[in-house]
Amino acid sequence: MKTINHLYTLLRPYLALVFLLLAIFSISRLALLLWLQQRIGDINTTQLFLGGLRIDISTSVYLSVPVLVVVLLSSFVGNSVMHRINRFSTIYSAFVVTLVVLMELATPAFINQYDVRPNRLFIEYLAYPHEVFSMLVNGHLATLVVSVVLAAAAFVIAKQYFTRTGRNMQESRSFFSAILLSLLVLPLVALAARGTLGHRPINPALVYFSQDALVNSLTLNSLYSVAFAFKNMSSEQGAQQLYGTMDENEIIDVVKQESYKASFVSEQIPTLATNTPFNQGPKKNLVIILEESLGARFVGALGGVGLTPHIDKLYEQGWGFDNLYATGTRSVRGIEAVMTGFLPSPSRSVVKLSKSQQHFSTIAQILANQGYTTQFVYGGESHFDNMKSFFLGNGVQHIVDFDDIEDPQFVSSWGASDVDLFRQADKELVKLNAQDKPFFSLIFTSSNHDPFEIPQDSVELPEGFSSDNPARDKAIMYADKALGEFITTAQRQEYWQNTVFLVVADHDVRVYGKEPVPIKSFHIPAVILNAGVQKRDQRLVSQIDLPVTLLSLVGVDAPTPMTGLDLTKEYPVERAMMQYYDNFAYIENNTASILMPGKKVSYWHYDKHAKEQKEVPEDASMKVISHKALAHVLFSSMAYQQQLYRLQD
Repeated sequence: MKTINHLYTLLRPYLALVFLLLAIFSISRLALLLWLQQRIGDINTTQLFLGGLRIDISTSVYLSVPVLVVVLLSSFVGNSVMHRINRFSTIYSAFVVTLVVLMELATPAFINQYDVRPNRLFIEYLAYPHEVFSMLVNGHLATLVVSVVLAAAAFVIAKQYFTRTGRNMQESRSFFSAILLSLLVLPLVALAARGTLGHRPINPALVYFSQDALVNSLTLNSLYSVAFAFKNMSSEQGAQQLYGTMDENEIIDVVKQESYKASFVSEQIPTLATNTPFNQGPKKNLVIILEESLGARFVGALGGVGLTPHIDKLYEQGWGFDNLYATGTRSVRGIEAVMTGFLPSPSRSVVKLSKSQQHFSTIAQILANQGYTTQFVYGGESHFDNMKSFFLGNGVQHIVDFDDIEDPQFVSSWGASDVDLFRQADKELVKLNAQDKPFFSLIFTSSNHDPFEIPQDSVELPEGFSSDNPARDKAIMYADKALGEFITTAQRQEYWQNTVFLVVADHDVRVYGKEPVPIKSFHIPAVILNAGVQKRDQRLVSQIDLPVTLLSLVGVDAPTPMTGLDLTKEYPVERAMMQYYDNFAYIENNTASILMPGKKVSYWHYDKHAKEQKEVPEDASMKVISHKALAHVLFSSMAYQQQLYRLQD
């Protein structure tokens, strides 16, 4: 009995940390579940909590390993050293508790924005502390202050608690106790950390049980979710590891067939093909306006709540797409689609990946090779999300960002306002037009980005309009107003006559829903102006179709590896594809095949008017669609890894 008491006293600091972490994780999960009850509906709470407990035990044991090492070492060191390592154990334990508390406190705000726990997006934003801190201070100050105060309190309380738990360690340590602890405890710790007796250690797939990404993320804790995302980012997990494999030649054959190109011109670059352009006359200039965070649900012309009267007007003037879908949930994914036409994948956007920083096909590179002057205009800092590096390495010759905006009248957390941005963009286009060569310009807005900072009294919500987020809705109206003013100005300028304009969103302001991929949240506006086409296009189309179509409209017939469709032509099928965390959706006509980790596939009836999509049973025709889905997502990974997405030397 005395030996057991000695062992317990010796282990007490370690056990205290493990059980305190488990308590924090469980309380946080319960609170989130109560908060989100209306959103997630009826779920198997027993399965959720049991799966969560497995993840929490593994996380807690891993985080507590340094304290266990201190416990085992304590029997082999003198009192002075013992005092120092015991102090380290106390400070470390308090720090871990504080970190866990801070992560759980940050979770509700992250869920509000992205409909899942913190994940790889959380990590990617940490690379830009200035922008993130400014966004938090200006848009989420109360949350930030409360989180910091509670985290500080957690540190003080935890430090006092762990100081008490380690007081009697010195009297209980002995060589015999250390050996006994090693024999009894280490195997149990290893098993608890591993989380399973199976071939592979515990991972999210072992505890996921729902097709709702939010529900599945609740089985994790936020620190584990971020750590797991970081691990996957470091190895950039290939699509084949998530969804299954296919013969490379078959992958290429399927992708080539579904791109409906007439003539492929290279064995080394399998999708490199020519396309007969719509414009058979002199080459036109091209301007792409990429609107930040603008979902179709806000656009009156698309059946939304009607906060964009200027975009609605553009739909009457040009070639408006009623059924176009983004490929992802981040700006870099939208840039990837619109600038490169590259297929989405479960890895990061090619804008941020190392192998695509040079010799990667972009619309800017294609046009530069055709003698165009190419430019990127942004109101913030162009290094954000690695845009500057990617653009300069792949065809963009000139970058205009915050430091180049002349006398900005309003500066937000993300840079100059859209009004200032467009004022500068007009000046840049006038200068480009004065040159004796065609030009391309990508203009990327930022006013409609959390924390939605705009000039005071610049817009007012319509009378009687009910808003759950007035700051966001006003920012949408402000961004729309700035765009409308710019188009009005551009129409009076000389450059307008020979320039094709595309206005398109990068993604919706947030993505949420119970489906494995909430397709409705990927619906975005897009309208092409001044191209000789005026119509409302009802076809199902994807962001990756836009660069191919634009090249056709400006009159460029150079070979490209883009697999998107030239929408000036008609095709026997309509399709779109999108990536939502680890889930990949491929929609063909009215059926969506959704690939999920572990080679799981589900099928859904696609109806853009339905509030939620309806899952349907598998049949032979749907298997064909899932085969196409697998080929496309595998090709994305293969093309990046083997550097197949490039132009001819």
